[in-house]
Amino acid sequence: MAGIPGLRGTEHIGFTVPDLDQAERFFVDVIGCEKIYSLGPFIKEDDWMQVHLGVHPRTVMRELRFFRCKYGPNFEIFQYEAADGQAPEPKNSDIGGHHLAFYVDDFDSALEYLKGQGVEIMGEPTLSKSHSEGQKWVYFKAPWGMQFELVSFPNGKAYEANATTKLWHPAHPGE
Repeated sequence: MAGIPGLRGTEHIGFTVPDLDQAERFFVDVIGCEKIYSLGPFIKEDDWMQVHLGVHPRTVMRELRFFRCKYGPNFEIFQYEAADGQAPEPKNSDIGGHHLAFYVDDFDSALEYLKGQGVEIMGEPTLSKSHSEGQKWVYFKAPWGMQFELVSFPNGKAYEANATTKLWHPAHPGE
């Protein structure tokens, strides 16, 4: 089989936020994640930051915080003081653009909960077609503007009916 030997899946996703305290409140109090630990600051006098992280060598990583969000990959969030300036968050259409999706068992109650928390919902929920038929989704924004997705497909997606390798399904653990 091609690929990285021993690959098991995604362990964590790392991203930079403008305010760690604000992000922690959002992930813990609104989303329901658990903070696992924090580390930092990381200040290097040599070229370590450039060699290992691809940032300006005088950049300071003020702190990183690590979160577990139920059964998905963990999140590692950072707050930097970039020595060469900060860039705005990319749009989904930009190179490096992204979003993170949270699977929920009951889409409608999860959506109402987010609205009740004052979270900005982007448009109306969409019912997927074609290969992803059976899925319902909508994007929403964190207080700092990062895009997330709420998604549910309790009866699976259309493409899974003929797939030779079945993905673990969040609503049916152990299948």
